Amino acid sequence: MLLIGFAMSTDAFAAAIGKGAAMRRPVLRDALRAGLIFGVIEAVTPIIGWLIGRAALDYVQAYDHWIAFGLLGALGLHMIINGLRPEDEADDDGTRPGSFWQLALTGLATSIDAMAVGIGLAFLDVNIGVMAALIGLCTLTMVTAGIMLGRMLGSLIGKRAETIGGVILILIGSTILYEHLSGVA
Repeated sequence: MLLIGFAMSTDAFAAAIGKGAAMRRPVLRDALRAGLIFGVIEAVTPIIGWLIGRAALDYVQAYDHWIAFGLLGALGLHMIINGLRPEDEADDDGTRPGSFWQLALTGLATSIDAMAVGIGLAFLDVNIGVMAALIGLCTLTMVTAGIMLGRMLGSLIGKRAETIGGVILILIGSTILYEHLSGVA
């Protein structure tokens, strides 16, 4: 569960490094504020996804391991591809990179994968409250660190973090599939 929490926070970490690099000398208060905004959004979205997935549980229970594998694999692949792409120009819409709305929109954009993971988790025996709290706390921690490290590390580490997070998601999805197909689970 902790691995999923950190995997879900790597894209937010990558975005936070960019935000930290774009902000003017962010202090710990700024970083914690950004971490809290991202963390709350990242904790709510898997619950929304879980609720959507639970509504469809009876219809797809026989294929739940394939669904989890497919969702986690696709999300992991998407994160790897994004991690390998050249850095896009950020914050060219005229808003300040540290404004509440800019951080909230970025947080929402980076939490779509957490919603999809929530859908996949609906088919597994997972306490979604604990999982959402872990994702939120991991995101709070990673974004706070990302903002503070942004000026020093630049986009190189952020992109690597997103790639590593994608690999972790693919490994988790593969493990779920293996356990169900081999009878381990």
